[in-house]
Amino acid sequence: MNLKQMAGERAADFVQNGMVVGLGSGSTAYYAVVRIGQLFREGALRDIVGIPTSLATEKLAREWGIPLTTLQEHPQIHLTIDGADEVDPQRNLIKGGGGALLREKIVARASQREIIVVDHSKLVPRLGHHFLLPVEVIPFGWNICARELEKLGCRSKLRKAQDGPYITDERNYILDCTIPPEAELAWLEKEINNIPGVVENGLFLNRADLVIVGSPQGVRLIGAT
Repeated sequence: MNLKQMAGERAADFVQNGMVVGLGSGSTAYYAVVRIGQLFREGALRDIVGIPTSLATEKLAREWGIPLTTLQEHPQIHLTIDGADEVDPQRNLIKGGGGALLREKIVARASQREIIVVDHSKLVPRLGHHFLLPVEVIPFGWNICARELEKLGCRSKLRKAQDGPYITDERNYILDCTIPPEAELAWLEKEINNIPGVVENGLFLNRADLVIVGSPQGVRLIGAT
């Protein structure tokens, strides 16, 4: 079993019968969704419904027969299991490497509890240590957003796909940005989102209640269990 699978499957243990579950995106959350699907098929989990954070996760959940719902039908989520690109010692996160940061942040906001699953390589002394900060922007005037980000000390580049700009599930672009070493993260999150044309950014501050880490030494739990 690989480290991501260790973390993802451990997180599935926190899902209980009757829960509304936020289903995260990414390579580690994948294993949590699969394990939840297995438990549901076996009858070990009953009366659960999932809210996926991306189209890819929605497809995966349907393949495993997990009943799905919407935030309109269930505006309060009991538990969300999601991945992260970086986790700092205060359990602050960078998310959005897979492009699902907007839905992920909406689902996190609606969740009573947020569990993050990562392998040990995602633990960093400070955010921006080795991963750029994704900022989702509307296509119109994206270059103006990039200019304004530069004024905040965030050098950015437009994320590309094979045939042009990368397009999110919400049909937006992503600018991948550096984080100034001296930046106060709460201030930076607010200032970025105040730029006209910015939809959301990948700073998830004070969102993670529990971080489950897969490591060569086994599974480690950081935070309130």
